[in-house]
Amino acid sequence: MMSIREVMESDQWLFRHSVFVLLLIAPPVYIACRFITAPFGKHVRPGWGPTISPPLAWFLMESPAIWLTLLLFPFGRSSSNPLAQILMAPYLLHYAHRTIVYPLRLYLNSDPRRAAAGFPVSVALMAFTFNILNAYLQTRWVSHYADYEGGGLFWWRFACGMAVFLAGMAVNVWADKVLLRLKSEGGGYKIPRGGLYEYVSCPNYFGEILEWLGWFLMTWSAAGFAFFLFTCANLMPRAWSHRQWYLEKFGEDYPRKRKAVIPFLY
Repeated sequence: MMSIREVMESDQWLFRHSVFVLLLIAPPVYIACRFITAPFGKHVRPGWGPTISPPLAWFLMESPAIWLTLLLFPFGRSSSNPLAQILMAPYLLHYAHRTIVYPLRLYLNSDPRRAAAGFPVSVALMAFTFNILNAYLQTRWVSHYADYEGGGLFWWRFACGMAVFLAGMAVNVWADKVLLRLKSEGGGYKIPRGGLYEYVSCPNYFGEILEWLGWFLMTWSAAGFAFFLFTCANLMPRAWSHRQWYLEKFGEDYPRKRKAVIPFLY
């Protein structure tokens, strides 16, 4: 039976190598996503195995960020520290929305004929696996490895990061709301208009990138940076694919001045 010291050393090894893995896979994920667009939503297509309904897929694949976080957090040495609890709250806020609120709204607003196309189980499993890894990293950093001794510095980082995080979440939720409203109208895909949609094709992805940039600033950790980097590697090429899809579908009707995800840049 392992001693407490051996368990701690084993966890430190797992944590360090998990951060390294997340940093290591970000570049190849970016390259792969530039050439292979995940087959769900606008890009759904056959050949990826069995499917489930998109709302159920979103609920299942995002859920580890809730249940694994709640399972692991109490075992951290800082779990009773109010600063650790406050720091964990934005992460849980995002995933409570993504795991529960968004799938429910997607179910209520989707055109049944398009929803029937399904979400590949293989893609949902990849996302589920990522969320297992990432929930472990973010939770263990906040609850166990972070240093909360410098209280003043913590609050400066938290305030700056939280401002970026909340701005990103507001953009993300608003942009999703626009898309869900268009879905509820039926009649197929339409060109989203208004607000940040006049500048980028995917303000929802821009908002999420901002959220995890804010999270990195709040945590000021390698784990937080790895998550932010992976988010960019995953969402930026998908946003580019979305823009190409809009241009091909709507032709001259689609505003070519819109970038993919970062206003005026990308």
